[in-house]
Amino acid sequence: MEQRISLITLGARDIERLSAFYDALGWSRTPSPDGVIAYDLIGQTLGLYPLDKLVEDIGLPVDALGCGASTLAHNLRDRAEVGEVLSRAEIAGARILKPAQEVFWGGYHGYFADPEGHIWEIAYNPFSPLREDGAFRWMGYGEA
Repeated sequence: MEQRISLITLGARDIERLSAFYDALGWSRTPSPDGVIAYDLIGQTLGLYPLDKLVEDIGLPVDALGCGASTLAHNLRDRAEVGEVLSRAEIAGARILKPAQEVFWGGYHGYFADPEGHIWEIAYNPFSPLREDGAFRWMGYGEA
């Protein structure tokens, strides 16, 4: 198995509300004929899929999915952007879980939950600068 994630799928109880949230963040949808609302990212795609269809596909009841302790992270080029993105998310309908602030490891971050509770970390990490195209790698890309 190659070391990558191709598609992140979020099960949605109300797919219209959830997609309106991501649209309001300024994300652009990519055509998808199969009931998934898709947003192409840098190297991956974020998909929103009706939760009832997701559990049908997996073959498990909803309560078997649990509520995994996971977060999605969006890293930025400078710390000033963290508060801006959190504000935009709140206006779009997110619940701010942790406002923008210094973090023990030397960065700056905050957290929000989207309208269905998926948790996002918005961060500036001075040790992992983004590539010019916005790609992220743990501890940066080093010198090219």
